Amino acid sequence: MQKQEAVVRPVSGALGAEIFGMDLTDIGDADFERIRELLLRYLVIFFPDQSHLTPEAHIALGKRFGEVEVHPFLPKVEGYPELALIESDKGGKADAWHIDVTFSPNPPVASILHLVTCPESGGDTMWSNQYLAYETLSEPYREMLDGLTAVHVLKAPEVGELTAEHPVVRVHPETGRRSLYVTRMWSSHIPQLSRHESDSVLQFLFEHSEQPAFNCRYRWQPGAVAMWDNRATQHLAINDYSAYRRGQRVTILGDHPTGDAPRWKNYERRGDERYYPRRVNAKAGY
Repeated sequence: MQKQEAVVRPVSGALGAEIFGMDLTDIGDADFERIRELLLRYLVIFFPDQSHLTPEAHIALGKRFGEVEVHPFLPKVEGYPELALIESDKGGKADAWHIDVTFSPNPPVASILHLVTCPESGGDTMWSNQYLAYETLSEPYREMLDGLTAVHVLKAPEVGELTAEHPVVRVHPETGRRSLYVTRMWSSHIPQLSRHESDSVLQFLFEHSEQPAFNCRYRWQPGAVAMWDNRATQHLAINDYSAYRRGQRVTILGDHPTGDAPRWKNYERRGDERYYPRRVNAKAGY
């Protein structure tokens, strides 16, 4: 019997689509190519009613995209080191806009999250289209950003401090489109600017990239799966609930973000010029 064509329903005007009629436990080559095509088009895609998705099938789907991550410090589903366990009562509430793991030289390409348990209300997740965030900037502002990089920092007891430097505007390796690539959770500073200039530019970019016109919001039901392109989106989990929430996530290991080469050398302090950091992950030193 021939499989019925999957039904695609966009979630918002900016990004996101729900996919109906596709069983993620039984993905052939044609289905996978359709998933890849839809992911590149909509940036985040949702598959309702996947409660029957097994850990083995979840991991196998991730491996179709590439090597999957074994996260260095997130808890794991017992017996499945590739499945990160995200539980609301154990710190699993990422309620600030972010791109995953930009403090790594090779941030993840994509993630696949299976919501096993979720509250009756609250706990929605939002995504933001970073192609649109870049493309709606004025031409002079885009020209400046195309020649800048940003330093991304993680400070955590488990790993100490991890840092990486990436273009402020990255070029997607599959679509060729440009997107903003800074995030309020991890981006520390733009080294080509003075630190006060950097704070001002980053704050503007954070607020610009998070605006509602670029967003979609997804209301979870138990068993739903979300898959997103980490190269051209930001996301946040809304922390407006107290009931237990459990997700299981496979992450596909990353590529090296590329963009235009910096057009200016790093800023050097003048004399005894001082910097008073006003941001959580900013550093006093240069």
